[in-house]
Amino acid sequence: MKRILGSLTLVILLTLSELAAQGSVGDSPFTFGEELSFEVSYGWLNLADAKLQISKRPQEQNNKPHYKIDVYGKTKGAATIFGKVNDNWGTYLDVETNLPSLSYRHIEEGSYRKHELVYFDQINKKATMELYDKENKNIKETKDFDLKTQVQDLVSGFYYLRLQDLKDMKAGEAIEIKGFFDKETYNIKLIYEGTETLETNLGKKETYIFSPQVPKNKIFRGEFPVKVWVTKDQNKIPVKIKANLFIGSLNLDIISAKGLKNN
Repeated sequence: MKRILGSLTLVILLTLSELAAQGSVGDSPFTFGEELSFEVSYGWLNLADAKLQISKRPQEQNNKPHYKIDVYGKTKGAATIFGKVNDNWGTYLDVETNLPSLSYRHIEEGSYRKHELVYFDQINKKATMELYDKENKNIKETKDFDLKTQVQDLVSGFYYLRLQDLKDMKAGEAIEIKGFFDKETYNIKLIYEGTETLETNLGKKETYIFSPQVPKNKIFRGEFPVKVWVTKDQNKIPVKIKANLFIGSLNLDIISAKGLKNN
């Protein structure tokens, strides 16, 4: 189960970051102090809590103000029997350019640990990775990468999506862009499926629906196993994510949204 939750986190972030390819940048629909909370369920079982959180004030990186954005995922209740998951993915997103300057992952899944920092030089198109030991104290590997273009990381991509104009997208349209993750650039084809009205914990919401094309694997079922519902309002927040597994499905549903810029 911990492998499923960890893989779901990765696919969700890849999906959200891929959405950044479409449209033109507009006024920021998010601001400092925003916090989105979700519940992850499998059938009747509530497995985990997830949270997307922007720092309450600008954080400096490279002598420039940044949004510090964190994604947290943690198992709860009976789900911990299968192995505890306590993950933190994050980014420092340049307030001016909307590009990441620093990306980080702190992964705790059962006995597995991974602590990683990636520094981006978006002007010179380079990245430097620092991989730390299990205790997150000492660097055990450093590696430099040449990037062919400016990139988003997995967390920053979602927030960049929210700057886009999505109104002119057509059902069936495919998007393919590059990002940087786990020592390499990646490509994922994303399909826009149209719109749908959903009943959520925040009330009835008009939404856009997106699905990423996922390579064949032993966890997810079908070529497009994940769907993401993003609100059509000015906030453009995800309110539901569904992942079809070989047995059953995982659902991630929003339970609260605080500090939204547009109420």
